[in-house]
Amino acid sequence: MSGKFRGRRAPSPLPAAGYQPQPSTQRFPPRPHDILDADERRDAARLDPKHVPSRRTARPPSGGLRITAGEWKLLIGICVIAVLVRLFRLSRPNSVVFDEVHFGKFAAKYIKTQYYVDVHPPLAKLLITLAAFVGGYDGQFDFKDIGKPFENVPYVMMRLLPATLGVALVPVAYLTLRALDCRATTALLGSLFVTFENGLITQSRHILLDSPLLFFTALSAFFWVAFSNENDKGEPFSEIWWVWLTLTGLALGAVVSCKWVGLFTIATIGFSTIKQLWDLLGDVRVPPKLFVRHFVARAICLIAVPILFYMSMFQIHFMILQSSGEGDGFMSSEFQHTLSGRKMADTLADVGIGSQVTIRHWNTQGGYLHSHAHNYPTGSKQQQITLYPHRDSNNDWIIVNATDGGNGDASFDFTSSPFVPVTPGTRVRFHHIITEKRLHSHEMRPPISEVDFQNEVSGYGFPGFVGDANDDWLVEIDEGDTRDRESSRRLRTLRTKFRLRHALTGCYLFSHKVKLPEWGFEQQEVTCNKNAVRANSLWYIETNLHPALSEKTAEKVNYRKPGFLSKFFELQYVMWTTNAGLTDRHSYDSRPSSWPRLTRGINFWVKDNRQIYLIGNPVVWWLSTFAVLAYAAVRGLLILRAKRGYQDFNHSVVVKYDQLCGFLALGWGLHYFPFFLMQRQLFLHHYFPALYFSILLFCGVFDLATSTLRPRIRFQIAIVLILISIYTFFHFSPLAYGNPWTKTKCQSAQWVKTWDFSCNDFLDDYSQYEGRVAATPIKSASVQTTVDFVRGAPVVVNEPVDEKPPEHATSIVDKVEPGRDIFAGEEPNVESKFSVEAIRPEEEVKQISSVFRTDIAQANHGKEQNVLLPNKNDASVSTEKQAETSISTSLSTSTPPSSSTSPQIAVEDVSSSSLQTTTSITSGSPSEVEQELDEYTTSVAAKPAGPLDHLDAEAERVRQELFPAAD
Repeated sequence: MSGKFRGRRAPSPLPAAGYQPQPSTQRFPPRPHDILDADERRDAARLDPKHVPSRRTARPPSGGLRITAGEWKLLIGICVIAVLVRLFRLSRPNSVVFDEVHFGKFAAKYIKTQYYVDVHPPLAKLLITLAAFVGGYDGQFDFKDIGKPFENVPYVMMRLLPATLGVALVPVAYLTLRALDCRATTALLGSLFVTFENGLITQSRHILLDSPLLFFTALSAFFWVAFSNENDKGEPFSEIWWVWLTLTGLALGAVVSCKWVGLFTIATIGFSTIKQLWDLLGDVRVPPKLFVRHFVARAICLIAVPILFYMSMFQIHFMILQSSGEGDGFMSSEFQHTLSGRKMADTLADVGIGSQVTIRHWNTQGGYLHSHAHNYPTGSKQQQITLYPHRDSNNDWIIVNATDGGNGDASFDFTSSPFVPVTPGTRVRFHHIITEKRLHSHEMRPPISEVDFQNEVSGYGFPGFVGDANDDWLVEIDEGDTRDRESSRRLRTLRTKFRLRHALTGCYLFSHKVKLPEWGFEQQEVTCNKNAVRANSLWYIETNLHPALSEKTAEKVNYRKPGFLSKFFELQYVMWTTNAGLTDRHSYDSRPSSWPRLTRGINFWVKDNRQIYLIGNPVVWWLSTFAVLAYAAVRGLLILRAKRGYQDFNHSVVVKYDQLCGFLALGWGLHYFPFFLMQRQLFLHHYFPALYFSILLFCGVFDLATSTLRPRIRFQIAIVLILISIYTFFHFSPLAYGNPWTKTKCQSAQWVKTWDFSCNDFLDDYSQYEGRVAATPIKSASVQTTVDFVRGAPVVVNEPVDEKPPEHATSIVDKVEPGRDIFAGEEPNVESKFSVEAIRPEEEVKQISSVFRTDIAQANHGKEQNVLLPNKNDASVSTEKQAETSISTSLSTSTPPSSSTSPQIAVEDVSSSSLQTTTSITSGSPSEVEQELDEYTTSVAAKPAGPLDHLDAEAERVRQELFPAAD
């Protein structure tokens, strides 16, 4: 018989006669006490620290990461490649690049402990400062201008921190895909896509905040996926379960502490948490008490922990920035009082006639009511009244009685007279001590806010002049301190908010966030507003001295020192309002609708015929966008099929990839669509967190599409995609690293016509770069771009060139306050004449053309002519700059008409690096000018059609009109 054959055993013998079977009380015989079942053996092994589980009985890996030893070696190799790509020539360029002007400067503020205000939370800036401190940075370099060479700055160390986090992003992407149960080939594809993404490389190589933001975003997603895997094991509240959940909360706190964009990451994890709790609520096997435990655990780790982490970063921020700095003016007086250099001694509480006071504006934090010995250039040309943010003797005023001829004079001896408090309705005058002028207003428009409801406020008077009724103001108490009852009955220092109403015109002393020009030293405007906004018409007394009150016995007050929470919430409000105020356009900003299509980038740096331009890897970018669209289409199809009765969601593969891709699509959508609601400046780099999720989503789609293929075929497809992405990376790498490039290769790289990196910046051949010495670009203070009219003659207005992206501005400048019903909250349709309306390009051209037509007669009389044309030699004119460039004509009124005056034609344009290139063509006769114009026209005739062709045609038409006889 065969050895595999099993024979049947012999039957049991029959029982003996009279046998009675005993009834059994249980189905199975009792188990001996020394034998454990499988669950008990497992629990005993867990409690025994010496127990080493065998391969057969090993627990599932933590976080769902089933990674072999070979994969770890592969991951190390990927990290080496990422290090080489991210750190290659990190020391170049050795000058300031793009937003390094802001974040490098903030590091200097931390080093010098000077207070500043920025729209972003402090974590990423603290990390950069730590790197700078370790590198020995002393904070003296100011990071003032793009292209400024570094001097005594450990800029490589400072750039190394975001670059290191950019490298760390690569393994996090790999581990996230593996935790999502994607195959190793898919994880390899995703990690290398992140490695060779040009935009992520460019952003991570400079002193910028987006690399830390993106790293902590990816880390939050990875920790959450690992926690979800632990939760799906059915072992909640285990030690490793708590570890992953707590790490998720810490990562969420870190990402929102870098930028507020991290709130979108919190929203992504928050919606996933709600989904988990909803599933638990519908599980009848989960009792209510267990559900409450799940809810509380997630609330603590995903809400409380991020909040505490976020607040702790601001506590460190406040602990470092203890000295007065540029950001003082944004904060309240109580906040400023906590900074060294801004503290104030105790001052008298009661304010009366004869008090020497300093008056501060309550709402704008613009500073003190101020005057100096300089007059307005227009209007009454009397002495200027402004708001000045710093303490100064020009802030000192004496309150005098406007109804009493005796003590209505500032020279009156108030020591012997009884103390008279200032109460509501008191008619007073304010005498400026230094210049001996009085606070004055009259029916005359102010020099900036020239609207009917605004009156000028000036300093008026001279020694011996008793003044007039336009110096009189009525005190109106708005509110007092609830802890000081007397402050609502009479004027009290630091405790009473009051208004000053002009006795004759009824307008209120008013200030808003409008600054005076250079003649006013850029101080804040003060007016008398008949339609005043309540908040902008409130004032309070900060310091107070009175000769009749004893410094020893009289009651004194001071600012109440705010606690951490008060300072924290005040700074959050300032950050929010400042961020919302960044609405000015920038030459390289973009809207969210263009981001997934990669229609344009950002010019970071131009110097020495090299350029750093933020542009993504088109292959990676467009494949990730395709994945988003593919998921949306397939998910919609599955929903329609479910309505028709198909059971697709009962298939385990469909459920797995629906959950995987759904989580990643949720992350992409929550990091992308909220930007459509924002009216502030937006740039391409705001899309990077959404890009990361879309890259992972493409990998999920790839894993599903190749799930039925053999592993070798799947690996070959992945290698082909990786090689294509590497090719495009090298194709655009000169823009990421600022390497030499040729015009021909640059032009071949402009796959999309809206990619506005200027190929003319580069040289014709690589050999021309040999031996070239780096030169520092010269900053152009202004560029002639706008036509204005003064007394009927067109003149050129110099407009400043926007070199630095104003996203992180440290000052707020609002438009002129519109007219409103006073203290009523209504907003009538009254506009200031200084409101600026956008001009469409075609309208601008029409306006410019009309300038030439109206001045041809004067030009033919021999007056000097300056015609600004696009420079044929300019090598860095971007498409956007070309669209904004205007032809400006200036007719000099100082030169008398003379036939000997030679026309001068200047060829001018502005490069993307803010350099001003001018070529002057001067001749002694119209025929010579015509000849040089013909040479210029011939040189640009072969140029392909572009945005400036209509300007060339305009220049030709001008030539025909100027010299009609030459044809």
